[in-house]
Amino acid sequence: MTNHGAEALARTIIGIIGNVISFGLFLSPVLTFWRIIKRRDTEEFHPYPYLATVMNCVFWIFYGLPIVHPDSLLVVTINGIGLAMELIYLCIFFVFTSPKNRRTILLFLLGEIAVFAVMVVLTLHFFHSHQARSMFVGVVCDIFGIIMYGSPLSIVRKVFKTKSVEFLPFWLCFAGFMNGLFWFTYAFLKTIDPYLAVGNGIGALLGLIQLCVYVYFSHFGKARQGVMPSEVPLESAGIDWKPSAPPL
Repeated sequence: MTNHGAEALARTIIGIIGNVISFGLFLSPVLTFWRIIKRRDTEEFHPYPYLATVMNCVFWIFYGLPIVHPDSLLVVTINGIGLAMELIYLCIFFVFTSPKNRRTILLFLLGEIAVFAVMVVLTLHFFHSHQARSMFVGVVCDIFGIIMYGSPLSIVRKVFKTKSVEFLPFWLCFAGFMNGLFWFTYAFLKTIDPYLAVGNGIGALLGLIQLCVYVYFSHFGKARQGVMPSEVPLESAGIDWKPSAPPL
């Protein structure tokens, strides 16, 4: 096997593993929504995490299209799956939430459609090479990918204050770290993809910081209250997922 063939094979394998880990990341809210369905009420949960992830997935799907960045099929597939899952979450949320939250969801989705349409027009009208289009769309993707990866950091302040990791979801942090690590590696195989590398490299670093905090306070902080990390919803942990503008 030639070096080129070996690099292509490694890129495919790393990409598939990254897809599996990203799928696990998208699955993380399942227990939260099972609770919403059982109680038929969204309680104090917010729709912002899912709205932000929808936008993140849409941007990465566009980035991976041949007209923007060729040879990125695996980026398109996992974000396509993630988009479908997030839309299902939003539909469930919409059914069981208050009229105020329903209006919020509809307004945000309309805004996201408008922002995406503007970005598509700008990309296709003003940028005429793959390199230029990849740069423009890649920067936007990096911004929202970092927002998604960094969201659990808002819990860290609470962890330091309470000396407890009860509200720091271990599996979310672990999946975020592994997802960032694998896609960061993927970005350097075959041809270097700086935009995939930057967002996921920072994501892996943020995930590592979160894991270090978890390990430290698991051993030296207060005992947990019998709550599994995967059972703790992001919103109850104090995460504010409101996107600053319009994303595993």
